[in-house]
Amino acid sequence: MNQLKKSNSDRPRTTKPVILVTGKAYSPHIGGIETVMQQVAEGFRKKAHISVLTCRDDMGLTQKEKLNGVRVTRCGSLGTVASCPISFSYLSEFRRKVMVSDVVELHLPFPLADLALILSGYRGRVVVAWHSDVVRQKKLLRFYKPLMQKLLKRADAILVATKGHIDSSPYLQPYREKCVIVPYGLSVAEYDAVPKMPVLTAKLRDPAAKKILFVGRLVYYKGVDVLLEAFAKVQTTSELFLAGTGVLEESLMARAEALGISARVHFLGKRMTPELRAAFADCDIFVLPSVANSEAFGIVQLEAMVYGKPVINTALPTGVPLVSLDGETGITVPPSDADALAAAMETLLSDDTLRLAYGAAARKRVEETFAIERVLSDTWNVLVSDLWNRYPKKR
Repeated sequence: MNQLKKSNSDRPRTTKPVILVTGKAYSPHIGGIETVMQQVAEGFRKKAHISVLTCRDDMGLTQKEKLNGVRVTRCGSLGTVASCPISFSYLSEFRRKVMVSDVVELHLPFPLADLALILSGYRGRVVVAWHSDVVRQKKLLRFYKPLMQKLLKRADAILVATKGHIDSSPYLQPYREKCVIVPYGLSVAEYDAVPKMPVLTAKLRDPAAKKILFVGRLVYYKGVDVLLEAFAKVQTTSELFLAGTGVLEESLMARAEALGISARVHFLGKRMTPELRAAFADCDIFVLPSVANSEAFGIVQLEAMVYGKPVINTALPTGVPLVSLDGETGITVPPSDADALAAAMETLLSDDTLRLAYGAAARKRVEETFAIERVLSDTWNVLVSDLWNRYPKKR
């Protein structure tokens, strides 16, 4: 545990552990990693001194604020290279904050955090939250891999959401004994409290159509191009809703036009959280057609499942098919297989009994396995597991 003098004025005078949570971005930025960081920070703010260190989404100077009771520092950025912020202030802020912390939790991949930890000389507890491998950015990986390996060797524990994260990652194989499986989760009560609104039904061109929903960034690994190819083969009356933006948005619109399905495909663009949750509640089936290992879990599956919606996902070697289970809460198909995806959609759209049964099982699975209370309890045990002699157990 980090040994610090009591006279250190930067350190809170408290019997609570001091925890630094850091990653590339943070709320209101929308994304799976950002959601997990926010859950940890807000979930532990009453029993620990929590602070969040991240980088700005845009260029500019460092900003500090308190968001939902959590101190957040957004370090100034000069821009990005290979999706990684260029931020010298992050390195200095990291060193200052980590040296008064008992635990640091790094949400990866985020090469700047690896570098900051190694340069800081920090000797306290290090927990890595491993969300996914770096898959596509081969040039970045050439420089990042030595840092990554050094950090994984240094880490006291590595949090992964499923066994698939370990089995599919060549980087985690040497450190299996450090890995602890704690799934991502959500607050069932929070989702239940969202007013039910017909946000998708109101946009239907055919009132009799079933509603298929996709939520995510419009980027290569999400497989939306395959989804459009598959949807063009579906015969049951239905309409497809795509919530999200990304670099492929224009080309996907053009592809829908070329396939002759643009009248049945709704590009919803970016939507705020309440409207997104209403969309999950209003759809008939949810589809996550990811095609690459960059998709390591897919929290959006849980967001559909908590509303009793069946999920169609893909058989990636990651944690994706371990969230919604084939033949229990939905259907799993091979990645990049438009024919299999079309057949799965056709099955669920045409069989009301099966669709409702899978949906009910999906809701039950969230309640039993992915409830946030259980997830946070397990995360807390990993973060402070070697601090019990100093701090009382708080569950």
